[in-house]
Amino acid sequence: MSPEHPLTHLNEQGAARMVDVTGKDVTVRSATARCRVTVSDEVAGLLQSGDMPKGDALAVARIAAIQATKRTADLIPLCHPIAVHGVDVDVTLVEDDVDGTVVEILATVRTADRTGVEMEALTAAAVGGLTVIDMVKGRDRTAAIAEVVLLEKIGGRSGHWVRES
Repeated sequence: MSPEHPLTHLNEQGAARMVDVTGKDVTVRSATARCRVTVSDEVAGLLQSGDMPKGDALAVARIAAIQATKRTADLIPLCHPIAVHGVDVDVTLVEDDVDGTVVEILATVRTADRTGVEMEALTAAAVGGLTVIDMVKGRDRTAAIAEVVLLEKIGGRSGHWVRES
């Protein structure tokens, strides 16, 4: 830990703590995260046709992502419970030159609060991806999460940040 950039989740003795945000201003904040799940060509076809044995995997992943957003503070030990004011989740099939067909989950979370929603967006995307795997695992044991990344955050003290491509 450097003195110029101390780890905020550690106290002076180095023990984990929840950061006190009571002195921060309430501001509008948003974050967008992405999860990419690789699937077999067979599963890609079943997802496109809507013929997955467990049902509409993409719709279930979307709902799971939204639900996960609201449970983030229960899953991430030092994450603040915040008021989630909006969640948009898009779950689509995309072609990738390297990975073949990928299910892409994009989650954007919004709030007006004292701390950001990056963890909520990342949790939504990750749980959406895990749900895709659960829905397709009977037909594709090789389905895998290829990435979970924060793409953008807006608001708060650090302002606007966008991941470079």
